[in-house]
Amino acid sequence: MSSSFTTDASRLNRLYTFLATAVDRGDLPGAAVQLSQRGKALPARVFGRFAPAADAPPMQPDSIFLVASITKPVVVSAVMLLAERGELLLDEPARHFVPEFAGNGKEAITLRHLMTHTSGLPDMLPENQALREAHAPMEEFIRRICDLTPDFPAGTGIQYQSAGIAILGEIVQRVSGLPLRDFLRQEIFDPLGMHDTALGMAGLPKERLSLVNVPTEQIGADWGWNSDYWRNLGAAWGGMFSTVSDLTRYLQAFLNGGELDGVRLFSRATVAAMLRDQTTPMVSIPAEQRAVHGWGLGWRLAPATGWRYFGDLLTPGSFGHGGATGTVCWANSAQETTFVLFTTQPAVWSEPLLGRASNLTAACVL
Repeated sequence: MSSSFTTDASRLNRLYTFLATAVDRGDLPGAAVQLSQRGKALPARVFGRFAPAADAPPMQPDSIFLVASITKPVVVSAVMLLAERGELLLDEPARHFVPEFAGNGKEAITLRHLMTHTSGLPDMLPENQALREAHAPMEEFIRRICDLTPDFPAGTGIQYQSAGIAILGEIVQRVSGLPLRDFLRQEIFDPLGMHDTALGMAGLPKERLSLVNVPTEQIGADWGWNSDYWRNLGAAWGGMFSTVSDLTRYLQAFLNGGELDGVRLFSRATVAAMLRDQTTPMVSIPAEQRAVHGWGLGWRLAPATGWRYFGDLLTPGSFGHGGATGTVCWANSAQETTFVLFTTQPAVWSEPLLGRASNLTAACVL
C-alpha cells in the first residue's frame, strides 16, 4: 500500500472481501473499484466476470463500463467551462440558447435550475422507451423535451430530471458549435488523460466493454443498455463510458481545484461553484425537500438522506453521483479521498450494496 495512504488496511480488506463475496453469492456479475488519497491511487481491484454469462472472461482493471447518470455532472462541467469563458450565465433562461424550449411554462427555467434538478421537468419523457424502441435520434428526444409542461414552476421544488441535463447538452452544442461528444473529448477527457472515456462508444475498444446485467424488458432488445443503438446515442443524461481509473482522475481534478498533472482544466472559481450547496438557499423550495436533497451544480452533496448510493458515513464536503447501471463515485474534500465503484448489476437491485460499499470505504480512511 502506498505510504501516502492513511487507511486501515484491515478495514480496506473488508471492502474487497465484501465485493468478492457479493460476486460469489450471485449479487454481482462483476465489478471494479479504485480508491485514491492525496493524489495517489491504489491499483484498481476487479471482481467477477466481464458479462453476466457464467462462462464470461474475468473482469479486468481496464474494463470499460456504461456509467449511466455519472454522465450528468460531466455534462454540467462542460457548461461551466463555457460559463468561465464568458459564453453564458447560469441564471440566463435556457430559452435564450434553445428558443424552441420556450412555452408551456418553461420560460423562467434557467441553466442553474437545470443543473440543480429544480426546473420542474420530469426525469424521463413519458415516451422514453417507445423512442428508444424506435431508435429515435437525440434530436427527437430534444424536440419532445421542448414540448413538455413542467410539473411545478422552476425553483419551487427539487425533482431529479434527466430531461434537464439533455437540454444542457444541447446548449453546449449550440454555444460551442461542436457535437457534445466532441466537446467533452476535446475539452475535458483528452486534457485530463481520460483516454478510455467517451460519450457514446465513440471509438472505444468494444472488446473491453463490460455488459450490463439488463432487466427482463431489455433482454435481447435492440434498444437496451447493451445495444449498439444505446452505445452510439450519446445521451447527455447517461450515455458515458469510462473506467474506474479515468473517473478517479476526473474526481482528483476537482479535489485539486480544477488542475491535474500540471494541466488546469477548470478555474478554482468554477470548482468552488460546482461544489457549493446551491439548493439549501432556494427559499421557495419546501424546507423538507431542501433538508434531504443537497445539490451543487451537477454534483450530489453529502450527507444525502435517502440516497443509498452514498451510504451513511460521508461527511459534509463530500460530493459525487450514482448511475442506474450500478455505479457510484464520490470524493471527500477534507480527507482528499476518492472512491469509484463500477458494477454490472443495475441499481434497482444493487443500490443498497453500493451504499454498503461506500460505508466500508468511508470507515477505512483514518
